[in-house]
Amino acid sequence: MTRIERSATRVKGFDNAEMDFQLLRMLGMTSYGGASIGECLSLTTRIKNGDTDDWTREYAALAQRLKDKAYSALAKGHTVTAKESLLRACNYYRSAEYFCDPAKPEQRELGLLSRSCFIEAAKFFTTPVEVLEIPYETRWMPGYFIRPANDRQKRKTVVIVTGFDGSGEEMYFQCAAGALERHYNVLIFEGPGQTGMLRLHPELKFRPDYEIPISYALDYVLSRDDVDATRLAVYGISFGGYFVARGAAHDRRIKAVIPNSPIVDLHAYMLSFIGINKNDLNEDVRLDELDAIPDSAIPKMIKQGIRSGCYKFGTSTFLEFISKLESFRIGDALKNIICPSLVLAGEGEGDEALRQAYVYEKKVSGPVSKKIFTIQEGADTHCQLGNLALSSSVVYDWLDDWFK
Repeated sequence: MTRIERSATRVKGFDNAEMDFQLLRMLGMTSYGGASIGECLSLTTRIKNGDTDDWTREYAALAQRLKDKAYSALAKGHTVTAKESLLRACNYYRSAEYFCDPAKPEQRELGLLSRSCFIEAAKFFTTPVEVLEIPYETRWMPGYFIRPANDRQKRKTVVIVTGFDGSGEEMYFQCAAGALERHYNVLIFEGPGQTGMLRLHPELKFRPDYEIPISYALDYVLSRDDVDATRLAVYGISFGGYFVARGAAHDRRIKAVIPNSPIVDLHAYMLSFIGINKNDLNEDVRLDELDAIPDSAIPKMIKQGIRSGCYKFGTSTFLEFISKLESFRIGDALKNIICPSLVLAGEGEGDEALRQAYVYEKKVSGPVSKKIFTIQEGADTHCQLGNLALSSSVVYDWLDDWFK
């Protein structure tokens, strides 16, 4: 007979820093229904530290169980249970997608499952959700327009764009839910190179002139009669901070911009993140050679990062990928940003992220407010993933003050 205990579950993450961050990313989504603490912690005992295949398998299986539960609940008329289960399944499929090899069909399948779970869950929202195909050159960009109430009242509106590896569906939990609580319209869209776009149009890779995709999103949102053009903000998450800064530098229709983080030089940012000095970039690695290289020489996690970067930027070698990043700089165009800016970063993000936040603050022409989140606040992580409620309060209180 065993003694009485509080729980068999222990709050323990991973020694691998990237995997531990991805766990924190999942736990942060509990604020707005994108994950369950218990479900996520239950997987940590079944995922080997640093093993990306384990991660994908376990999160995909959890997502499938929740999807099955949702449809079983729906058949019995339990719509709240169905909605909540589908929302978590959506985010767990996205997490499984994150560590999956982009060269494998499984990654796209997981991504489309994440999308479909969100679309099904949205049918039971009290706030109307429109699934969009926003015209973009000869293709279209996936998006969602969500209103805080079922009417056509003209409202303040925030356009939300994710970054390197997030998804539009994830942006609902991370940014949009907090906006809707404060009576904002929300447009979420994904442009070339982004997760949702690559699921549907894999040939469209990241481009440095992201003011072009931003302009198409603005064309759409300003065509609506329920959007107040005088109170229109753009909010960029992670690499999305670069995208919205490009947009604000080129498009006066933007009345406020929130770069979170304010990335002004992606090349320098990524080299700092990877931990490589520019002068040390001598040996190249080809995508078609990766599988033959032992994991002891290049760990699975690093291989996955190389595959993902090359895929999203349309290159076949690691050094080509790094070289392509050099064109993703804002430079002197920063001075063209005249609308109000809210600069966000975390003290745990490192010197380069804080340096770029400082550059943005000093070089734009418009008024700037800055918030550096702290460890004490539980929000020092990249994009405040550990404290989304605090992040949303800072963002939308600031916008409320400007959009009075």
